[in-house]
Amino acid sequence: MTTYQEYITQNEERDGIRFTWNVWPSSRIESTRLVVPFGCLYTPLKERFDLPPLNYDPVLCTRTTCRAILNPFCNVDYRVKLWICNFCLQRNNFPPHYAGITEQLQPAELSPQFTTIEYALMRAPASPAIFLFVVDTCMDEDDLIALKESLQMALSLLPTDALVGLITFGRVVHVHELNCENMSRSYVFRGTKDLTPKQIQEMLGLKKQQQPNQASLSGNPNIPQQQSNIFHNKFIKPLSTCDMSITDILGELQRDPWPVPQGKRALRSTGAALSIATGLLETLYPNVAARIMVFFAGPCTQGPGIIVDEDFKHTIRSHHDIEKDNAKFMKKANKFYEGLANRAAANGHVIDLYSSALDQTGLHEMKYCSNYTGGHMVMGDSFNTSLFKQTFQKVFAKDNKNEYRMNFGATLEIKTSRELKVCGAIGSCVSLTQRASNVSETELGIGGTNAWKICGIYPTSTLAIFYEILSQQQETTQAVPMDQRGYVQFITQYQPISGFKKIRVTTVARNWIDAASHMPTIAASFDQECASVLMARIAVYRADTEEGSDVLRWLDKMLIRLCQKFAIYDKDNPGSFQLTDTFTLYPQFMYHLRRSQFLQVFNNSPDETAFYRHYLLVEDLTQCLVMIQPILYAYSFNGPPEPVLLDSSSILPDRILLMDTFYHILIYHGETIAQWIKAGYQDLPEYENFKQLLQAPIGDATEILQNRFPMPRYIVTEANGSQARFLLYKVNPSQTHTNCGWGQALGAPILTDDVNLQTFMEHLKKLAVSTST
Repeated sequence: MTTYQEYITQNEERDGIRFTWNVWPSSRIESTRLVVPFGCLYTPLKERFDLPPLNYDPVLCTRTTCRAILNPFCNVDYRVKLWICNFCLQRNNFPPHYAGITEQLQPAELSPQFTTIEYALMRAPASPAIFLFVVDTCMDEDDLIALKESLQMALSLLPTDALVGLITFGRVVHVHELNCENMSRSYVFRGTKDLTPKQIQEMLGLKKQQQPNQASLSGNPNIPQQQSNIFHNKFIKPLSTCDMSITDILGELQRDPWPVPQGKRALRSTGAALSIATGLLETLYPNVAARIMVFFAGPCTQGPGIIVDEDFKHTIRSHHDIEKDNAKFMKKANKFYEGLANRAAANGHVIDLYSSALDQTGLHEMKYCSNYTGGHMVMGDSFNTSLFKQTFQKVFAKDNKNEYRMNFGATLEIKTSRELKVCGAIGSCVSLTQRASNVSETELGIGGTNAWKICGIYPTSTLAIFYEILSQQQETTQAVPMDQRGYVQFITQYQPISGFKKIRVTTVARNWIDAASHMPTIAASFDQECASVLMARIAVYRADTEEGSDVLRWLDKMLIRLCQKFAIYDKDNPGSFQLTDTFTLYPQFMYHLRRSQFLQVFNNSPDETAFYRHYLLVEDLTQCLVMIQPILYAYSFNGPPEPVLLDSSSILPDRILLMDTFYHILIYHGETIAQWIKAGYQDLPEYENFKQLLQAPIGDATEILQNRFPMPRYIVTEANGSQARFLLYKVNPSQTHTNCGWGQALGAPILTDDVNLQTFMEHLKKLAVSTST
């Protein structure tokens, strides 16, 4: 018989879905007593290479309030060619082209192995995607040259039918024309003025062209492709026709010419440039696949969206300033960038933020642009580093089918059986305010809807979805039959960068169970990894609007309640406390989450916090777990590489450690190993095995670097090295200066006042078994 762990793994591989509970309590009261919210992590475009290509439209339930899609859980009468919807029990006739189906000759969407299926809408050809580059020119010469090279590389990787545009900004904003030969021409805007969309349209002369462009790019079959080309604007043109023009403009691009007095920052109009880019696209190409790619090397210092003024005497805000309400420009900037993000999301446009500077650049205020639109957020020290160059190249990466990994204009709609309601979603999306009958009054995350828009979507894009269970019977003692099932269907429509629009449909089922008499079964179905990531997302979502200490208290309270519900113990006897296998890792994840940079902002800038939180909200379960509790591998002469505890006791002198935190890949040489390297043993032929030992973690690190976006920072350090702090900060400090003498412990004692995992668990046990809590 399949174990729950195998069942969970199979479901994730097949459907890209993980539920916190894999059997569902049949009453609302019992579901709330489970403590951990009832929800799932869903990766709509999880890569699967065995899906059959279905080049026809899906079959929908005819009931107007349902409109669920035909799936393997429907009852089918092959004799009369009828199917019964498993969501609303409506009887539906098959369309004429299904006339030949039999029990032996089933269409793919009825096959039990295809609970996830994908349709290509051949009647709806996708319009070419638009790439609008918005480039800061207030940067060092070396940085600007490196950035121009990266942009030219990007142009070479784009499909030739893609539309491109270019806006540059410094003190003023230039919107470049791309149809000029032998000369460059641009429209210049003052960076201090906050222009309305209507003003931008009038100044660029776009108003008259609005209607034809909307028609030509909305897949209107009455306008032939050749004719639609006349509507391409002088600012946004097909790459095939303006390749030379845009390459010449980039080649001639100079640093911002305005002098910068000593003690002053460069005047940078990031907000105005982004506003103009948003206005340009929403006028010409509403609801068309588009990316606004913003590259900036410092904070906005004038005009709309200002982060800090030009005087260096005034430092950019810190977490301490924000807590003390001492961030002069922050609230206004937040409102401005959130407004732009909502406008872009409403039109299906993606905003990417590429920030490269040694100081903060304003990602904290601008985070809405990426978070609402599904854009990338990349943070580095310089555009002239391999870290940025390789990350940017991966934006245009292709999969095994030679298709771009980036997709546009996705919508996710959720259908549920009548016992379930949708509370909300947390991820890189915005609400479509579709208030259907299965929308709960209780909101968690982005609620009040059963459909969301995800402007930029990738194979790893993952949403956390939360549900509410309605009582199936009026709290009677009658048991629910074990063969009853609840159903959830996810319908994702999206546009690849090329080809036809697609619909990915995932339908899943779980058994209902009477919680009062089958609590051990529910406990055995608990997915502690999924629960940890869902709780982390809720905590980060709340941390944006609540005090950090309140969020930590809430996490502690939920952990104690879960242990009280599911642990085995005698009251007031901590020694008797025991968790079953499905719960043993959960407290450990919560311990590392409490210590993580997501909730502990000390020693991190607001920009770094925004960057870290962004990826926790968008990545899949595996990557999120690595962020919460980094993976540690040990390499030694005692055997093959092995995973070891994320604990100070794992730091031994004769070991090499490889730590993956998602954001950093760190190789740490123990004290003895470091001494051997300094002595040059690896260069001597008789120590070939030592040379191989040194190469092993480098090979594994390289493999991780190749598959990760954004590229993690790669660190090689040694015992007592300055960058060893990245490792010491993450490990559980089981040995500190207070509980063991220096040089006496097997591992590495850590100078910290942090509570270690062992003490944390002792406190948890006391609080869980106490009758007074």
